[in-house]
Amino acid sequence: MVLDTKHIAVVGASRHKGKIGHTILKQLLNKIVYPVNPSAKNILKKKCYASVKDIPAKIDLAVVAVPIQFVISIIEECCQKNIKNIIIITSGFGEIGNIEEEKKIKELVKKYELTVIGPNCLGILDLHEKLDTLFLPEDNLHRPDPGNISLISQSGALGGALLDLASQQRLGFAKFVSYGNALDVNETDILEFLSSDKKTEVIGLYIEGLKNGKEFLKTAQAIKKPIIVLKGGTTVAGTKAALSHTGSLAGDASVYEGVFKQAGLIQANLLSDFFKILKIFSKLKIKPEGKRIQIITNGGGFGILASDALEKQGLILAEMNSSSTKDLQRLLPQTVIVKNPVDLLGDATVERYEQAVITVLDDKNVDAILVLVLAQTPSLDLNDFVKKISAIKMKKPVLFVITGNKKAKQVCRSLEKKNMITFSFPEQAVKALGAYISHYLK
Repeated sequence: MVLDTKHIAVVGASRHKGKIGHTILKQLLNKIVYPVNPSAKNILKKKCYASVKDIPAKIDLAVVAVPIQFVISIIEECCQKNIKNIIIITSGFGEIGNIEEEKKIKELVKKYELTVIGPNCLGILDLHEKLDTLFLPEDNLHRPDPGNISLISQSGALGGALLDLASQQRLGFAKFVSYGNALDVNETDILEFLSSDKKTEVIGLYIEGLKNGKEFLKTAQAIKKPIIVLKGGTTVAGTKAALSHTGSLAGDASVYEGVFKQAGLIQANLLSDFFKILKIFSKLKIKPEGKRIQIITNGGGFGILASDALEKQGLILAEMNSSSTKDLQRLLPQTVIVKNPVDLLGDATVERYEQAVITVLDDKNVDAILVLVLAQTPSLDLNDFVKKISAIKMKKPVLFVITGNKKAKQVCRSLEKKNMITFSFPEQAVKALGAYISHYLK
């Protein structure tokens, strides 16, 4: 799947704000773009054409956003114009049982050797190349910064929501592909494309069903990049919903789970977990050496919850060596519990956290550190915490859990700007860390 996008036609471009064809055209004004609408002379100060055949240039990509009854004729015109790459935004095909129209398009794909994404899709987004065919306006969907995650999503709405969330959490994306009904280009094609994409280091995949399980398995097994997958349609109700959404037969959940495991994919069971696992693979650049985790906290209850979560994920509470224990007992007040978790108590200061983190980082019995911070305590200067903790050279995986409202969120944002990885709840951090460690130790 390679899309040349130097010259782009938007078929179904609209003069009316709020229409899909208007939004897509507006998103592409930074490119050489040609609006196609037989009822308009100009749209957004661009000369409009009655047909793609009238455009006086070679078109590399056509984005089709017209009512379903016009789609076939538009694709035929694209074939006459020798346009090989087409994105069909229009819905109303296989997802509602309209198989005959899809068959007609497949015949054209085969005859003219087309590359078609869709139908019933949101489009594609390349943050590094500033290519944006999504029909969701930027006022509603804030695009994330360029980064190293690429997302493949059978659901456009779900993918769009994740992009919006990523922009809020300063998570960078390389590419996003919504492929809808996968009439031609499917998840395997996109995986293969992203495997050689230099901007993509982490791949996220939301699917409802696979077009070719054997082909998918073979391709996924050959990819060295981490692939995090979220499967929609794991219940009877979900399977029915998937069939009416993209026309996919979701299949038996246990079979898919086996395929994912055999392919070496990391499966998330919840949407929230999916996003958090993408985050840790995107931001954490240090590979773990083992499963031994040290918890540092200023709240006993949070330490207990984190310990429970670690065991459930198959991770191990580290046992610090005697020199680390002695150093912490010397550096910290006698009331501090120097075990695992290290409980710095409710009157913990920035200095206590700093001393604990530095000491544990040097301990060969510890593979990763989970730092829990209850930001509500009066003895903790949060601005100083960000300054001093972010200055420490993290030579092991270190995750921060900071729970709370305004101040806690502010600390998270400040630490994220310093390339630290933060979570709001211990279970989120542990699930992400478990997936990260399992991937590299398999």
